[in-house]
Amino acid sequence: MKSFLIAACFVALCAPGLAQERTGSGQGADTVATTSAHYVALEQIDLEALLPPPPEPDSIAGRADLETVLHVQESRTPEQVAWAKFVEEDDLFKHARVLGDWFTAENLPQLAAFFQRADEDGLPISRASKALHPKRLRPALLDTRVQACVEVPKSSSYPSGHSSHAWMWAVLLGEIFPEKRVELYERARQVEWARIIGGVHFPTDTEAGRRLGEAIAREMLKNPKAREEIQRCRAEAEPFLKAQTKLKKAA
Repeated sequence: MKSFLIAACFVALCAPGLAQERTGSGQGADTVATTSAHYVALEQIDLEALLPPPPEPDSIAGRADLETVLHVQESRTPEQVAWAKFVEEDDLFKHARVLGDWFTAENLPQLAAFFQRADEDGLPISRASKALHPKRLRPALLDTRVQACVEVPKSSSYPSGHSSHAWMWAVLLGEIFPEKRVELYERARQVEWARIIGGVHFPTDTEAGRRLGEAIAREMLKNPKAREEIQRCRAEAEPFLKAQTKLKKAA
């Protein structure tokens, strides 16, 4: 894993703009999304400013990107492959691994509805981000040495939609469950690596996806309606959190 991180850092240093410091969910002046969106509209995200072009395949950064994918492939374990397949069709309630078995749509209908609306806002933004750079090939399509262990999507590799979705979820869930923020963010990082392990994304794809997902969530958190929804989601989850705490004390 250490060598993976070194390679990823090298890629980030070779691609100015993608290694910018991250500050979590953030807080800012209230802005209200347009009527076409629940909490954030596409025009509120300056995608061109947020996401610089991906590196060209023959550039230093592009070659480092590919070398990282190949290195990860050479040393990936059965457990890593299983994780890559587990999050290939990721779902909000797969966060039960972090939060507990009580974290289900049946137990938390208000939370499920909130994230459904958040996903409806995030999807057109994610699609628009891929339209900016539609010709970047997936690693497994760029180089035959890359053997994907998950399905290779036909869409552009940049940015990673799985990563942006994972980070949007992580930031919003971190506001609802601040005591689990570190673990939620770590899960999002592991989703990023799952896509690299799978052979369907480069590190710069997943880093750009991270930046996009965080930006979407931060804009949502500026919306008073979203903040109110988050408070209701916390209240809905409180009985389950208290029950979980009692079980831990009794164990």
